[in-house]
Amino acid sequence: MALKAAVQMDPIELINIKGDSTFAMMLEAQARGHKLFYYQTRTLALDGHKLWATGCDVKVRDEQGNHFSLGEQYRADLGTFDTVLMRQDPPFDMGYITATHLLEHIHPKTLVVNDPVEVRNAPEKLFVLRYGQFMPETLITRDAGEIADFRRIHGDIILKPLYGNGGAGVFRLGEGDQNFSSLLELFTQAFREPFIAQRYLPEVRKGDKRIILVDGRVAGAINRVPAANESRSNMHVGGRPEATTLTKREHEICEALGPDLKKRGMIFVGIDVIGDYLTEINVTSPTGIREVKRFGGGDIAAMIWDAVEGRR
Repeated sequence: MALKAAVQMDPIELINIKGDSTFAMMLEAQARGHKLFYYQTRTLALDGHKLWATGCDVKVRDEQGNHFSLGEQYRADLGTFDTVLMRQDPPFDMGYITATHLLEHIHPKTLVVNDPVEVRNAPEKLFVLRYGQFMPETLITRDAGEIADFRRIHGDIILKPLYGNGGAGVFRLGEGDQNFSSLLELFTQAFREPFIAQRYLPEVRKGDKRIILVDGRVAGAINRVPAANESRSNMHVGGRPEATTLTKREHEICEALGPDLKKRGMIFVGIDVIGDYLTEINVTSPTGIREVKRFGGGDIAAMIWDAVEGRR
């Protein structure tokens, strides 16, 4: 059965289709005969009991620079669609949170992927704390004294903003780093929220593994190896993807998380594991599915649409 699918995303002309998971999902939807409507979050409008968005029907092609064609712009009632893919990138700010409140008005009659209420309640670096038994030593605070004590205990630490994304604002601070006080001052001025301090994991030199779960089950994984002069493995800052398999520990982590994610309506989730430690659970706009397929893994976009279609 052909579905009407709306895609809430960042400007389509700016994406890099080689590594864009949203684009892979759109290609698969189109191949299945689903009708695609593209819009940006800023066009959302709740008018009475109806949620509207202004956008265009879209056709996609796997050709960088010639990857889409738009129809005429029009105002659409999102409540008449079968599904909405909430795929705009973080930051997880009040604009993002407001979008989840608006989409809540049409879900679950219109299936929003992922469930907007659960997304709102699951910012990446806080939701993961529910599974502290799998995490490295972690501190969340704005208090400089607490962070200094944490650094004294653990030596080499990572400091990062609570609602950052894509590796932005992530710093490694060694025990003798003289920039510690200045960096804390900078964080205090730049962010109103607490920060995250985490014990540095030297295993990151071997890679930061992105494991993708679809409907609570492992769908594939990719290892992201940081550049020689980097402690971050994010691919847009030079991280190199490589094929990988899951360890016994990683299967244990996924088996613990999977049923809870499924129960919460989290159809598409990416978790990050360094060594034996879970570091993040990404539910807002996970990436990695094109890399998994390119390195010989499964077709995760197809798995996602199987899960969506199974709910319609």
